[in-house]
Amino acid sequence: MVSVDIWYGIDNIPTDLGPTSVTIGVFDGLHRGHQQLVTRAVKYARDHKERAVMVTFDPHPVSVFLPERAPVAVLTMERRLQLAEEMGIDAVLVIDFTQELRGAQPREYVEDLLVGRLCAEHVVVGENFTFGAGAAGTAPALAEFGAELGFSVDIVPLLNDDGERICSTNIRAALERGDIVRANWALGRHFSVTGPVVRGAGRGGKELGFPTANQYFPESVAIPADGVYAGWFVIEPTGAPVEGDMEPGVPYPAAISVGTNPTFGDEERSVESFVLDRDADLYGHEATVRFVDHVRDMEKFNSVEELLSAMARDVERVRDILARES
Repeated sequence: MVSVDIWYGIDNIPTDLGPTSVTIGVFDGLHRGHQQLVTRAVKYARDHKERAVMVTFDPHPVSVFLPERAPVAVLTMERRLQLAEEMGIDAVLVIDFTQELRGAQPREYVEDLLVGRLCAEHVVVGENFTFGAGAAGTAPALAEFGAELGFSVDIVPLLNDDGERICSTNIRAALERGDIVRANWALGRHFSVTGPVVRGAGRGGKELGFPTANQYFPESVAIPADGVYAGWFVIEPTGAPVEGDMEPGVPYPAAISVGTNPTFGDEERSVESFVLDRDADLYGHEATVRFVDHVRDMEKFNSVEELLSAMARDVERVRDILARES
């Protein structure tokens, strides 16, 4: 549940907002680089007793201008809002690029949105920030507008660490090759996915003795490369009772399989979590899977016996990985 104020569209910004500290960006990963912007905006707001506002976009602007290059989502909008709230953001403005600001000139963008609607006294952006029609506005141009129109601008350099730029593109690349450790390092937290638990083929518990919680995600949502992973399984606290020995909000160790189950010829990719040492009816519950480390690539086995032996080894490996993290 998100309690941060959410304004869907410019016209829904309150008219009695008062002075604000604003940070603007897609924030499609809210990774460590993005977190710098949010932290600075929140600090300024607290120091000056203002509201901290995040301006973000949905859908991703690239999907509007170059739909064939639209990136998969590292974060859902719901998770983006949750993280923004956890970091101290007071309100989030969600702009639909298909309807708003698409043709606005840089000055119009600044005068209408930042000064007129958001009452911005301070604006935090990354050094690669662009705005206005044709991305004609730049971060230095925003600073010039600020000096003229009465707000300060904090331009934050892009974050480079360990010889790598911290960006959503590199995080997606890490997920595509199954490098969860690198993705988590760049994110500053576990990569996770959230969705309902649904019924799968049913063979996990009946045939194999490894009952799994099955989740399916649209192609627009990023999930790691096919393989087996160690991670944590959390039932989202929606208020619905859970039958069994698990509780909402508690992270439980899990062996997580991502892929199509080649041994059985399944075709639809899924995320299947075997929660260790627990027995609960999870169907219909919303759950979050947090990925910690890669265990092995997906394999096709010649027999059920070979598969069971591999799964037993996977579970022991998962125990070792999660024990070290704990």
